[in-house]
Amino acid sequence: MPVVTLPDGSQRRFDSPVTVDEVAGGIGPGLRKAALAARVNGKLVDTSYVIAEDANLAIVTDKDADGLEVIRHSTAHLLAQAVKALFPAAQVTIGPVIEDGFYYDFAYQRPFTPEDLAAIEAKMTELAKADEKVTRRVMPRDAAVKFFRDMGEVYKAEIIASIPDKDEISLYGQGNWVDLCRGPHVPSTGKLKAFKLTKLAGAYWRGDSRNEMLQRIYGTAWADKKQLDAYLLRLEEAEKRDHRRIGKELDLFHLQEEAPGAVFWHPKGWTIFQTLIAYMRERQNAAGYEEVSAPELMDVSLWQQSGHLEKFGENMFLTRTPDERLYAIKPMNCPGHVQIFKHGLRSYRELPVRLSEFGKVHRYEPSGALHGLMRVRAFTMDDGHVFVTEEQITAESVAITKLILDIYRDFGFEDVTIKFADRPPKRVGSDEIWDRAEAALKSAAAAAGIQYTLNKGEGAFYGPKLEFVLRDAIGRDWQCGTLQVDLNMPERLGAYYIDAHSTKRTPVMLHRAIFGSLERFFAILLEHHAGKLPAWLSPTHAVVMSITDRHDEYVLRVAESLKNQGFRVETDLRNEKVGFKIREHTLKRVPYLLVAGDKEVAANLLSVRTRSGKDLGTMVPETFAERLRIELNSRGRVSVEG
Repeated sequence: MPVVTLPDGSQRRFDSPVTVDEVAGGIGPGLRKAALAARVNGKLVDTSYVIAEDANLAIVTDKDADGLEVIRHSTAHLLAQAVKALFPAAQVTIGPVIEDGFYYDFAYQRPFTPEDLAAIEAKMTELAKADEKVTRRVMPRDAAVKFFRDMGEVYKAEIIASIPDKDEISLYGQGNWVDLCRGPHVPSTGKLKAFKLTKLAGAYWRGDSRNEMLQRIYGTAWADKKQLDAYLLRLEEAEKRDHRRIGKELDLFHLQEEAPGAVFWHPKGWTIFQTLIAYMRERQNAAGYEEVSAPELMDVSLWQQSGHLEKFGENMFLTRTPDERLYAIKPMNCPGHVQIFKHGLRSYRELPVRLSEFGKVHRYEPSGALHGLMRVRAFTMDDGHVFVTEEQITAESVAITKLILDIYRDFGFEDVTIKFADRPPKRVGSDEIWDRAEAALKSAAAAAGIQYTLNKGEGAFYGPKLEFVLRDAIGRDWQCGTLQVDLNMPERLGAYYIDAHSTKRTPVMLHRAIFGSLERFFAILLEHHAGKLPAWLSPTHAVVMSITDRHDEYVLRVAESLKNQGFRVETDLRNEKVGFKIREHTLKRVPYLLVAGDKEVAANLLSVRTRSGKDLGTMVPETFAERLRIELNSRGRVSVEG
């Protein structure tokens, strides 16, 4: 006789086992129709799930985050059903939910085409409208392996064969289609009303480049058409803001096959890159950091000792010299900073010791994972490592957190969320050390007044971390900065200081990055600002242009004066109409466009316009220079526009 307790505390008693669907129907026909799944004692289940004992029940609808995940999961299966209906020879593999959508990998003898994608989507719509009931059944593992082998689905059979034989194997069916899945799924395909297939890509079976290449179809699914249309609009806006497109339009950088995952910086892009470094150097110096530089190539024994070779070795580049000595190109800066800390005897009176480096690191990423500046193999980190006593963890962490959030505000990121990433499965150090490290970081977060969500199992292999996530202008989230508490690496690498009792003590190491990867942060900035970087970051602050060649001498003189004052200024003396010049430099996102014609030359003035099209009128060059100087020094909080 189960008693079902609802989220509002009310209870319903039943004379016999009852399904979630029946409970929802008893509450009201509207809820029954809206129900997609449920949580029974916290576990996400189908609406067909039978409640036989007392339980807590929460009905899941499309208003819930769980509901959206169930919709996307179910739409991935709808995709696979449509592909099998249109291309019976295709074999199915896996189809997980991802951020904003889903994908499914297929093995097929020829590449799918955009025309195939349109046909598959049309078939999915047809199957959804058929409102086929979704059913679940359970099989023993070996029977499930045989079931899929008999169907010719060798990939599915391989997946099931790798599952422990004691585990329950659940299959979901809709119409004549059956797939392996843990579930849950929507009650029927008619619940899937707003989806879109977005792109095709390649993917190795089980993510291993030694395996065969599969075809991956990506899609998105939402609760209703309004949400889908809003998402597609965001995608369209994201395409316009793509940093690769902007980088090409503004001649900032390029990538090429001979150096996969490495950047060729052009003069304007390198100017922005160096401006980022100069800004961070200024902020770090003011915060008490001392800048250092450690070698990029170090003997592999150091990386064995630190734990990187064991836990991170598959992502490291190794090289053997003619004398057979094995070196690693550094994937991280931390072991090098420990060596600098160790050089000479350290007293507790010196702590905290704050070291920073704009260190070039190299990490192997599969070629299929590379993506412009967002995912590269060679990049620069604004790394900082602070050596402290355990008693200093909280105060130093609070200071670091304040610095990180203040810096993000300077770049236009006001919406920042924080995640706490605890111990990962693959790690170094004892549970006791991890308990201390996690407790210390949580205590520091509390002292800093930080609210965070848990990112379970995503800590670094040597310590837990806080992850700082930026929300950009079109609502996308980017994880950038981190703060990590490390009680493992200093001890593994033999770092110590002398305490007040003349005893050797191992310091705690706080790992801290704010930009993270400068290349990736550069890309995020370009997309956040749609290429219209604040004037202080722009590679060119202003362009001075003439109307005719009579004004060239004046333009050159004004430009030279502005350059001598430290401004990044270009001239445009081409024999083109001034309207053409203004449009061209506006497309180049130059913040200020300065025009000189007969009236301006006669009165020693400049006609000043902004890239947004605002006419600021005329002013003498000295006035413009002073107002621009104030804007650059305030990092955009004050503008020439006033």
